[in-house]
Amino acid sequence: MIRKPWLFLPAAWVHSLSPLALRIYSRIKSSESCKWNSFRWRHLYFPNPLGTAGGVDKNALHIKDWWSLGAGFVEVGTITPEPQEANPSKILARSLKHLSLWNNMGFPNRGSEFVKQRLLDLPEKRPTPVFINIGKNRQTSLSKSFEDYRKTLELLHPFADLFVINISSPNTEGLREIFSEKRLPDFLSSLKNVLTDLNPKIPLILKISPDETEFFRVIEQSLESGIDGWCLCNTTRERVVPHLFPKQGGVSGKLLAGKSLFLLKEIKKYLLLKEIKDKLVISCGGVLTVQDVLERQGRGSPGSSLFRFGL
Repeated sequence: MIRKPWLFLPAAWVHSLSPLALRIYSRIKSSESCKWNSFRWRHLYFPNPLGTAGGVDKNALHIKDWWSLGAGFVEVGTITPEPQEANPSKILARSLKHLSLWNNMGFPNRGSEFVKQRLLDLPEKRPTPVFINIGKNRQTSLSKSFEDYRKTLELLHPFADLFVINISSPNTEGLREIFSEKRLPDFLSSLKNVLTDLNPKIPLILKISPDETEFFRVIEQSLESGIDGWCLCNTTRERVVPHLFPKQGGVSGKLLAGKSLFLLKEIKKYLLLKEIKDKLVISCGGVLTVQDVLERQGRGSPGSSLFRFGL
């Protein structure tokens, strides 16, 4: 008996068909009161620590579906100010043998105005927090990238429980250069100041690349800039298995799990050493099974930890 027949379909087909499948499945198998290891962090309540990753619901089309299936939080995006298509040519591939996914999408989404209309449709009282993941349009130069993030913060802050700053995708040319020692402090401090003026209660967290060679410098500079937590981590350009996927783009899934776990362990040690407790840490990458979730709970930070399922 084939339990997962969709695995025999091309990855791009599954990506296109999965929204419809999600909508149908959420109606059949509703689990709205999925509460386990519930906790509060600042003003936010999480019925459980397992939620969706950025890229799963790019346009905020399926928040209610994820709620119906019992997600502990829902992240939408990455959202850019203006609508944009995926990068040209092939953008998706997978390896069932290695339980991993390759993508070179580059923030395809319908833009911040479209997402605003979707978020207006949500009930005032939400069962879980909604995270909004934001990035820059590919045509925006690096020197003007701050303006893209600012515009989206200003437009969508009335609907966000938390913002995720995505400067770590490998699929937008030059984006990771914002992590440089000279660029990062001013970039993050300026964004934090904008959000504080808009609504000081909304946390701002930074999504970090697993390929970052100056991890602790990035953590220290983000702390100095007032960042409220981190998502560890985005997809990787490292090819653990040579020639499995194209050189461009990023890999997630089981091939990313080792790096993701390592960064979680490292940040735990750092926060313990510095006696920092009120930060949110999201572990993402290779969270595929119940055992994966339990393992990461055992390696959580002294603050609050969340886990995001998916490849």
